[in-house]
Amino acid sequence: MHLRVLHRTTFAYAGKAHDSFNEVRLRPITDAAQTCHDFKLRLTPSAAPREYDDFYGNTVHYFELVADHTKLAIEAVSVVSTVPTAERPPVPRVSPGDLERATERDMLTEFFSASHYVPLDVELWREAQDALAEGRSDVWSDVLRLGGHIYRRFAYRPKTTGVNTRATDALKLRMGVCQDFAHVHLGLCRSMGIPARYVSGYFFNNTRRPREIEASHAWIEAYVPGHGWAAFDPTHDRPADDRYVKVAVGRDYADIRPVNGTYRGAPTRSLKVEVTVRETTAPVTAS
Repeated sequence: MHLRVLHRTTFAYAGKAHDSFNEVRLRPITDAAQTCHDFKLRLTPSAAPREYDDFYGNTVHYFELVADHTKLAIEAVSVVSTVPTAERPPVPRVSPGDLERATERDMLTEFFSASHYVPLDVELWREAQDALAEGRSDVWSDVLRLGGHIYRRFAYRPKTTGVNTRATDALKLRMGVCQDFAHVHLGLCRSMGIPARYVSGYFFNNTRRPREIEASHAWIEAYVPGHGWAAFDPTHDRPADDRYVKVAVGRDYADIRPVNGTYRGAPTRSLKVEVTVRETTAPVTAS
């Protein structure tokens, strides 16, 4: 599937802002499941962004605006091809014991340990025990069951949580948005000793109604020996397929913030985020 993604973030200030330094993680990853053919980053006021790869392999663009400005617009346009779902290799059956003995497990410690948004409190372990009450299976089947449990037991409710809500908070509320679903799923997987990481990106909604709001999306990837990272979306209760565009990965949301920065001057008056994902017939430039 060929997809064109537009992601625009606009900050308006209640006066003049200056000495603004920003980092953005908006360029889609190229891996076995997708290829980023083109990426354009447009900044208003104009600035010359530089880039580096962070610890997790995500592309980070950074820039600064020293002069006074009253608005900052960050627009990223990407063109991505995703591998058809039918052409992706199946996830093998691997027992929890084989995962425990896998030679690469020691290199994945941070993905089954606590992180900022995913404290491994006993409540998450108990929830995982409830979800797997019939007993453990193979690793991927357990991941599916844990994700399905969240889908059935949690309500999708925008504006009930915020950007700082942790997995334990969402667990108590039993509601939230995709970020919360992903954080809880990470907590359940890690409580069971399954390495899991947070994924930010986009989902192409081919049943989108006219004027329906679109947004960024979040899901998780669990590590399965002999396969690598396998993606599952607890918000929709399904493995991520060719409608998903992956942008960044990390321990949790703290590692992949799409836009992050500081500045001096007047307070922020408004923040607007616009996202559109459209199918194209073939890869084209992002212009």
